Amino acid sequence: MSSSAPSPLSPATWTRGPRRPSWLSPKVLRTEVLAGLVVALALIPEAISFSIIAGVDPAIGLFASFTMAVTIAFVGGRPAMISAATGAVALVIGPLNREHGFGYLVAAVILAGGFQIVLGVLGVAKLMRFVPRSVMVGFVNSLAILIFMAQVPEMHDVPWAVYPLLAAGLALMVLFPKVTKAVPAPLVSIVVLTAITLAAGIAVPTVGDKGDLPSSLPVPGLPDVPFTLETLKIVAPYAFAMALVGLMESLMTAKLVDDITDTHSNKTRESVGQGIANIVTGFFGGMGGCAMIGQTMINVRVSGARTRLSTFLAGAFLMVLCVVFGPVVSDIPMAALVAVMVMVCFATFDWHSIAPKTLKRMPAGEITVMVITVVCVVATSNLAIGVVVGSITAMVIFGKRVAHLADVTSVTDPDGTQVVYSVTGELFFAASNDLVGRFNYATDPDKVVIDLSAAHIWDASSVAALDAIETKYAQRGKTVEIISLNEPSARLHKTLSGELTGGH
Repeated sequence: MSSSAPSPLSPATWTRGPRRPSWLSPKVLRTEVLAGLVVALALIPEAISFSIIAGVDPAIGLFASFTMAVTIAFVGGRPAMISAATGAVALVIGPLNREHGFGYLVAAVILAGGFQIVLGVLGVAKLMRFVPRSVMVGFVNSLAILIFMAQVPEMHDVPWAVYPLLAAGLALMVLFPKVTKAVPAPLVSIVVLTAITLAAGIAVPTVGDKGDLPSSLPVPGLPDVPFTLETLKIVAPYAFAMALVGLMESLMTAKLVDDITDTHSNKTRESVGQGIANIVTGFFGGMGGCAMIGQTMINVRVSGARTRLSTFLAGAFLMVLCVVFGPVVSDIPMAALVAVMVMVCFATFDWHSIAPKTLKRMPAGEITVMVITVVCVVATSNLAIGVVVGSITAMVIFGKRVAHLADVTSVTDPDGTQVVYSVTGELFFAASNDLVGRFNYATDPDKVVIDLSAAHIWDASSVAALDAIETKYAQRGKTVEIISLNEPSARLHKTLSGELTGGH
């Protein structure tokens, strides 16, 4: 035992008690509380807008944001990430609400939560390992573009006073942190702009113009649908689509926050937590949701929050602001919140990724994947589609690149009795067809040796290609010997060789 370790009975240990949570530190507590307040203010117009997309009352989106944030604060796997009602989920379940009614939407939210729990337990989070960095960069950049595009309507066909207010809000958020970082600059900007518009009586669009805020808390209940197999058939496709879109956005956002904070999060717990949060939200009559990257960036990058407390308070403050301070919140000018979101866009976008110096060094394939991801997301307004298309594109480019690395060289013995073919590279479906054509079946001597010491067999296509090579030589009365397989390749070859042609 080290002599430097204090004895359990030494004075150094007398005051040592249970470890205090980090958020109880006064500095951290202040940061988390103020961050939660800023996020709550930013959530209100977003939740109302997403409610309109889904075709439901604004209160439904606000209730969903409240229950999602509060629940995920306890059961989620990524501290400081904000989950609430989102546009992606609203786009998926909106048609169900319009065609069958609100009861079916609520049932879909609950079922989607169940799907997410099952997918989480099955390990769907592990698929995030297959999302390349170029797709992640495209995801982040397209998200910044979408957030900005969502603000454009708030800056079009509005009173002229909106523009100086917007400029003042941006200036405050840029300059105030140089004075002090004790109070989040977005909160200062919202308070100052609200005070100016009220004191000067400036007529500009406000939060209240988006819709009525709820005056009471949500009440739990069951969805108003017949509990029959027919209902399940109607609801299940929408629920599964919502589960996939919600998990995709949540896991991508969690990975982004991991990178920003240089910490690791439990993606499986996050997947299950999203499911639990959606089930709770459904039973409280909410429209469901997932991680919100815009509000998460406000919380983590702009406000500096790092714990679950900010997530919980974002949901709690949201309801307090709506129910208790509804009239005050309704007077907040939209220009103040638009300024916050525009600043989030600039903070979120990876400017380094489009710098000429970076583009000059980046492989063309990586740039292509990033651009395709951005184009797909912006064109569809669906982050999940962009990530899937970008990942598939990256896999195709990678497969093509690796397939070209497979090579075959031959050396014939001086006496002309045998030829040795050395195969190098990764052998899989993309390289197997080319492999068969690299041998001189007609002119080679009677004994052919294929040396695979510098190759690896990855799939059945490669085994089938080697079988085809042996068959072509056998038809000419020549023998083939395959040597120097590594252990995994030898095991796969032994298992599949001769079993892939159906005996023909």
